[in-house]
Amino acid sequence: MTQTSSAASGFESFGLSRNILRGIEFAGYIDPRPIQAEAIPTLLEGGDVLGLAQTGTGKTAAFALPILQQLSEHAGRSPSVLILAPTRELASQINSDITELGQFTSVRSTTVYGGVPIKRHIEALRSKPEIVVACPGRLLDLHRQRAIDLSSIRTLVIDEADHMLDLGFLPDVRAIIDLVPGNRQTMLFSATMPKEIRQLADSVLHRPKTVDLGNSKIVSTIDHELYPVSQRQKLPLLQYLLNDGVFYSAIVFTRTKHRALRTARQLKNAGFDAVALQGNMSQPQRDRAMKGFRDGRYQVLVATDIASRGIDVANISYVINFDFPSTPDAYIHRIGRTGRSEQTGKAFTFMTPDDEDSVAALERKLGKTVNRCVLPEFAEDTAEGDGRQNGNTQTGAGRSQKRSKPESALEAAQRRLNQRSGGQDGDRSRRPGGNAKTHGGHQSSRGRRSRSRHRKHARRAS
Repeated sequence: MTQTSSAASGFESFGLSRNILRGIEFAGYIDPRPIQAEAIPTLLEGGDVLGLAQTGTGKTAAFALPILQQLSEHAGRSPSVLILAPTRELASQINSDITELGQFTSVRSTTVYGGVPIKRHIEALRSKPEIVVACPGRLLDLHRQRAIDLSSIRTLVIDEADHMLDLGFLPDVRAIIDLVPGNRQTMLFSATMPKEIRQLADSVLHRPKTVDLGNSKIVSTIDHELYPVSQRQKLPLLQYLLNDGVFYSAIVFTRTKHRALRTARQLKNAGFDAVALQGNMSQPQRDRAMKGFRDGRYQVLVATDIASRGIDVANISYVINFDFPSTPDAYIHRIGRTGRSEQTGKAFTFMTPDDEDSVAALERKLGKTVNRCVLPEFAEDTAEGDGRQNGNTQTGAGRSQKRSKPESALEAAQRRLNQRSGGQDGDRSRRPGGNAKTHGGHQSSRGRRSRSRHRKHARRAS
């Protein structure tokens, strides 16, 4: 993104150094986001911060910029800043953002996480980086091997604290807190605030400034839709939605690693540029998958919840929950991959009859009823079974009756194409983008043009 010399003017009020402002401008930042405007002044003064915000709100820069400023002014023993993150992907993304924002300074940072040889991290730590971005387990391994000295830490950041809890890292986090000096600046960020995280915040923060952005931002920028579907029709429905020629990229979430691999393979066989991301992949494999997705070589990323946080990819059009999230919080974290930086996005969630209780819990969390988009050819069992044809349910061309003989997804798509060629467009209102195309083994020219646009968009974003 090309900016003028005045692009960083909104950040100049914080008193940041010229080199940091150059980094802000180079990164394409224009005006401070709400969490940055509220947190940065306090952090620059050395105060603690409790940040309650969804992903995509700009919180990395909110803590990275004050850290860079402090390190530029007061160099000390290394490492002096420790940032804890729950996943490798998030740790890598934080480090990438810090490197970009601090590229005109002399501040150095490195990452520490599992899945790569520990000798690589030992070697990186010998260069005495000022900032270490780490996953808890590997950091403790390095400490036990005396490869890192945490006694010099002056600033501690705990990012995505609620995900630390979900992954069972809280005991490791508490062990690390006991290893760092008590006289330090601490920042804790979390999208949600369960009891355990509230207790952690109370024990590690000293008179913090609370920045509470709540859920309003992510809800207001994302369109939510539920798609009733029979289990056997999930894959045809997924292909049907992905055949919309107007989207740039999509993340598809599955519940298991095996299903992520299988679904990515099936999409690839059907002509989509798809790749899987799941926990059994080696770090080089995961890095290649993410690089390909960011660069636009892959249009669809099929992932388990390991990818629901820490993926900062511009202009993700759709998040599709192939399997219903286990909790409302998991839903919020998944869909946080779209609608980022105040842009709009779409969240499509497949629901089977077994998901009704989960749907009710999700709607309570969102504070609204989520629209049901019923496509009879994919959800015949569900549509007839619950009989819900109300103001919150869409059906195609007014049809709510089950056909006497179910037609295949390919037959349904061909029927709609034939209707459209004959001047009928009754199905257009019930699918994103309103363009019905077949998906029997290859994508249409519009799909190929969409991939081309996605690659160009990815190059511009980079």
